[in-house]
Amino acid sequence: MGTAALAALLASGLAGCKTAGMPDITGSLGARAEARGAEADPARAVDVYGERYRANPKSVEAAMQFGEALRRSGQRAQAVAVLEQATLQHPGHRPLLGLYGKALVDNGDFQKAFDILSRAHTPANPDWRILSVQGAALDQLGRHDEARNYYASALRIAPEEPSVLSNLGLSYVLTKELPQAETVLRRAYARPNAGPRVRQNLALAVGLQGRFAEAEAIIKADLPPDEAAANVAYLKAMLNGGAQPRVGDAAAGSRRHS
Repeated sequence: MGTAALAALLASGLAGCKTAGMPDITGSLGARAEARGAEADPARAVDVYGERYRANPKSVEAAMQFGEALRRSGQRAQAVAVLEQATLQHPGHRPLLGLYGKALVDNGDFQKAFDILSRAHTPANPDWRILSVQGAALDQLGRHDEARNYYASALRIAPEEPSVLSNLGLSYVLTKELPQAETVLRRAYARPNAGPRVRQNLALAVGLQGRFAEAEAIIKADLPPDEAAANVAYLKAMLNGGAQPRVGDAAAGSRRHS
């Protein structure tokens, strides 16, 4: 499996979590119900939040909601464009800068993402989610030791947070330190709030050590047959170097937490 494919697997610390500072939907019961429906359907979310953004393009909340909807639907370049425009209008808005940096990581602009994210929090008030995204960006720039320092800082704030541990585990995968990667990813997998991406990453680390049957059992555990089959196919593709997922991609077929 190539380094490029492994690097692309690195998930940001915001994966599976609500983005720091993302606004909640407020208003009428009808609006909240519409928002809940949009959350379940990425294409619907783009329509709902896109309409709100076009009605009020100077609203930072509308821009963040639309940018996040675009990102989650896989429209990464469009998400970057919307959020970049919003940062020009609201240059000091740290939650917006955090989401913009995340979108840049998703879009493969790692150095710019790192620079933007450095403005999204301060040493006096660090955000563990942003520290983890910065680590992911550094890992994809090949700066693995620096990346692990960022993950360590994030874990001091949020001990045993599975999304950070998952990134740290993949950092070890990138440098082919597979037993260490497995140890860290098992810690992440054991957490009750571990998401499906953690399951995928642990299975990858195990499979890369030649234990495919064990990796397959991990990736299929507690999943319906169709999702299990999709995940196994995805794992095989990754182990054979045939899949090139982008940063922030969810595990194939997985929609439930581990």
